[in-house]
Amino acid sequence: MITVSTRAELAAARDKLPAPVVLVPTMGALHEGHRALLRRARQLAGPAGSVAVSVFVNPLQFGPNEDLDRYPRTLEADLEACAAEGADLVFAPGVGDMYPQPQLVTVDPGPTGEIFEGEFRPGFFHGVLTVVLKLFSLVRPDIAVFGQKDAQQLVLVRRMSADFGLGVEVQAVPTVRAADGLALSSRNKYLSAAERQVAPVLYRALAAGAAAAKEGPAAVIAAAEEVLAAAARSQPPGSAPRVDYLALADARSYEPVRTDDLEFRGPAVLAIAARVGATRLIDNVPVELGTERHAADD
Repeated sequence: MITVSTRAELAAARDKLPAPVVLVPTMGALHEGHRALLRRARQLAGPAGSVAVSVFVNPLQFGPNEDLDRYPRTLEADLEACAAEGADLVFAPGVGDMYPQPQLVTVDPGPTGEIFEGEFRPGFFHGVLTVVLKLFSLVRPDIAVFGQKDAQQLVLVRRMSADFGLGVEVQAVPTVRAADGLALSSRNKYLSAAERQVAPVLYRALAAGAAAAKEGPAAVIAAAEEVLAAAARSQPPGSAPRVDYLALADARSYEPVRTDDLEFRGPAVLAIAARVGATRLIDNVPVELGTERHAADD
C-alpha cells in the first residue's frame, strides 16, 4: 500500500494504478462502517483493479461552532485498517494540499442541498460537494463508494456526477450498525456511557416507522414519533434526543414526501437528525411506500 500526502505524490502514484480505480472518500477515524466501504471497493475493483482511499477532515463542510477542531484524527490506525482491507493507495493530504489558496469557487448543491441537513447545517453540502469534486479530479476514479447512512449526500454526489458528466459511478453500501441498532459513526466517540444507552432509540424509531409503511406516509411518521415520545417519557428530564428533523424523502431525488401524499409510490428514506447530549447524530432507513412490502435495514 502506498501512502501519499501531496498532489504531486498522488499524481505519480495514480498513474501507476491499474483500472478500475475505486475511491473511498473518508474523513478518517475509520470504524467498521468504513471497513465495509473498503471491502465493497475491493470487490468492485476485483483482483486486477485498485482501491484508493482519501483521509481528509474537510474544513469547508464544518460551520461555526461545529466540531472541526475536535473531530477524531487517528491516521496511524486508519492506515492499518486500509492495509488490512486491501487498499492500494491512501491519499492523506493536509489542508494546504487540498486548498493551496482560498476556495473561491464552490459547488452549489441546488435546492436539494438546502433542505434537511442543508437547512440545519447551512453551507454543509457546498463544502461536501466541493471536496468530493476536487477528490474526483485529483484521484480520477472509475467508481466511488459512499455509505447509505449519509443518504442525502449520496443522492447529491450522484446528481453532481451526472450533471457535470464526471463519468464516476457512485456505489452505496448499507449502513453498518452496532448490535443495539445504533448506526456506526466517528462521532459516536463523543457519547458518554449514559448517552450511548439513549442513542439507539433513533434506530428503534426509524424501524417502527418503516414497519408502518403499508399504512402510508402519515403512519410512518406517527409510528416513529411515538417511539421517540415514549423514550422521552421514560428518560430523566433533558436526556432524551432533541430532534432536528424526522422526515420522509424520495430515495431517488431526496424531495420531501408529504405525510398527506397517498399517491407516492416507490422507494423512500425515513431520515432523522437529533442531538444526544451535545452530539448530533443522523440515521435513516429505506421505506417502500405504496406497496405491501416494507423494510428497515438490518
